[in-house]
Amino acid sequence: MDNPVVYSSRQPSCPSEESTMSTTQATIPAATHHTARINGARIHYVTAGSTGTPVLLVHGFPETWWAFHNVIPLLAEAHRVVAVDLRGFGDSSTADDDHDSTTAARDLHGLIEHLGWGPVHVTTQDISGGTVFRLVATHPQDVLSLTAIEAGLAGFGLEGLADVTHGGSWHIGALAAAGIPELLFTGRERELLGRWAFPSMTAVAGSVTDADVDELARTYARPGGWRGAVGLYRSMLTEGEDLRALAKSRPLTVPVLAVGAGGGPFTSATLDQVTAGEVTAVQLEGVGHYAALEAPDALAAAILDFTAAVDAA
Repeated sequence: MDNPVVYSSRQPSCPSEESTMSTTQATIPAATHHTARINGARIHYVTAGSTGTPVLLVHGFPETWWAFHNVIPLLAEAHRVVAVDLRGFGDSSTADDDHDSTTAARDLHGLIEHLGWGPVHVTTQDISGGTVFRLVATHPQDVLSLTAIEAGLAGFGLEGLADVTHGGSWHIGALAAAGIPELLFTGRERELLGRWAFPSMTAVAGSVTDADVDELARTYARPGGWRGAVGLYRSMLTEGEDLRALAKSRPLTVPVLAVGAGGGPFTSATLDQVTAGEVTAVQLEGVGHYAALEAPDALAAAILDFTAAVDAA
């Protein structure tokens, strides 16, 4: 990629209306950028590390691969690492209006085949949980293990996060409503992320920087930049019955690690319901929802301990 910008400062994020959002793709020294044509879409991903079993990192919302930029160098000490921009996110192709978690799961399967690295340790965060669950359930040959970070599943309680009368968040319904994201969010990407999304669900002061907000908002601000999120949130509100049926017919058989942070035991309670074996659970104390940005060292340590045990077995 041309003219990358390396962000390394850790100053607290406090974006102002006068801030100028970067239009240049951010990177880190450890990462190499790639694009691949997969299922008709251009998928952007970064790789790091040269030895060890592969680890695939899949972001949530409002994120891109950049959510893992502090975790990647730590994992790359022991693994080959790939962090992807899902279709409709980051520097991957924008998504079609009918985008859903099934399409995203097919993209991940295609990416794993494209890499040719064999089965991977796959990590999912937040709203990508349904996508990665579909991948692991339908293509177990692709997967060595599953790590779920602050993730849930439709059909197993995740829909409750859309119920504002019981503490749910307004943004889920707004993203799922036709035309509303473009009406409300376009032109306000940086303010939405920097003034609401991260401050409202972050517990570690200063962990999300101005540079982080710049990079994450940069691609949401492109034409059609919300479509990936729209597709996954619409899936969340409609795929509960489908995921329950999939879990009943194809419960997960790979080793599973559930990492809780601001959501407490929600992730492990969800994975317990869809996994044939025992789920390993880790709780990151004092950390909000955005674990990869707030506690990269602790998160990387948990993943490395888990993958080492799986590889040894």
